[in-house]
Amino acid sequence: MLKALHAKQDVQLIIGLMVGVLFGFLLQKGGVTKYDVIMGQLLLTDFTVAKVMLTAIVTGKIGVHLLKSLGKAELHPKPGSFGSTVIGGLLFGIGFGILGYCPGTMAGAVGQGSLDALFGGIVGLLIGVGLFSELYPVLEKRILNKGDFGDLTFPRLFKVNHWFLIIPLAAGIIALLIWIETSGR
Repeated sequence: MLKALHAKQDVQLIIGLMVGVLFGFLLQKGGVTKYDVIMGQLLLTDFTVAKVMLTAIVTGKIGVHLLKSLGKAELHPKPGSFGSTVIGGLLFGIGFGILGYCPGTMAGAVGQGSLDALFGGIVGLLIGVGLFSELYPVLEKRILNKGDFGDLTFPRLFKVNHWFLIIPLAAGIIALLIWIETSGR
């Protein structure tokens, strides 16, 4: 089924749009598109964002690898490097630090009518994308490809079956979620 879908780009776009709208709706319903909630996470006073993200990580990791194990999906990790990770992290961090939204929560906040996310976030995102695309040739030569590690994954790095990492990781995250919830955070 998924292989047949892979050939139909127009259907993929429609599914992507529907999943994006659903994702934004769920972010909004979860309360993580609110500036005060995001700032509370950064100040370690409100752990709503961490709970939503950790739950998504566990669900997604198990779901994707279950589909892979059943032969219903293939994973194609993108190659990476330390240079691109540092630049990406800096750009993300600067935008997040200035405005208080990550790209997903910003889109959700725009959807619920937050003007700061619309004018500060979307305009800032477009300016940042424009600057990055202009500087890309120089960045690619000098920084982005430094420390190339290819499409390495932790299971390949440790030479183990992916479930040997997923199960303890999921158990640890679930234990952390239970601790956060029971401690009243």
